[in-house]
Amino acid sequence: MSCKFSLKNFDELTSVDLYYILKARSQVFVVEQNCAYQDIDEVDFDCLHLVAHKNEKLIGYCRIIAPDFDKAKLNIAKSHNSAADATGTTPSIGRVLVLPEYRGDGLARQIMTQAIKYCRKKYGKKPIAISAQTYLIRFYESLGFTPYSEFYLEDGIEHVDMVLSLRKKVKAKNQRSSSTKILNFLLLVLALLFIAGLIYLMV
Repeated sequence: MSCKFSLKNFDELTSVDLYYILKARSQVFVVEQNCAYQDIDEVDFDCLHLVAHKNEKLIGYCRIIAPDFDKAKLNIAKSHNSAADATGTTPSIGRVLVLPEYRGDGLARQIMTQAIKYCRKKYGKKPIAISAQTYLIRFYESLGFTPYSEFYLEDGIEHVDMVLSLRKKVKAKNQRSSSTKILNFLLLVLALLFIAGLIYLMV
C-alpha cells in the first residue's frame, strides 16, 4: 500500500494530529477490542509518534519510546508494560494499529519497518522491545522479534514480551572460515598429488 509517514515528538503534534491519533487508538484498542482501559497515558509526552497517512488521513500509527525513558515518574508498575522496560535501556514500539478498512495490504509491516529503521538509526545496536498481543506473535516473528517472557494478561488481553536483537554475523563468518579451511585443504591435497605425479613421470 502506498502511503506517507510522518514522525513527530509530542510537542510537534498539532491539536488535529493528536485528535486523530487518540481517536484511532480508542477505535482500535478500546471499542474494537471491547477493552475498557486507560489508553491516554503520560507516556505519550515522551514518545515519538509515527503516523501513516493516505491522502492526509491517518490510516495507521505506532509510538516509539526512547531507551532513556523515565518510567519511574509514570508509575508503570501499575501495569505490566514490560515493553517499556525490557532491559531498562531499550527502545520500544507500542500502540501499533491499522484502521480496519486498510488492513490486509501490508501496512502494519510498513509501519513496523519504519519504526525499526528509525530505532536503528537513532539508537544504534540496542535491542528493540514490544509487548505483543499473543495472536500477533507470528507477525512479529516474521519481522525478527522473539518472545522472551511467559504469556500474561494486560487489561484482560493475553500478551507476551518480545525483543528484536541485532542479528550477529559471527555464524556466517565461522561458516565462511570453515569453508575456506576445507577449500584450502583440498587445494593443498591437489597440489601434493600434482607434484607427486610430476615426480613419478620424471623417474
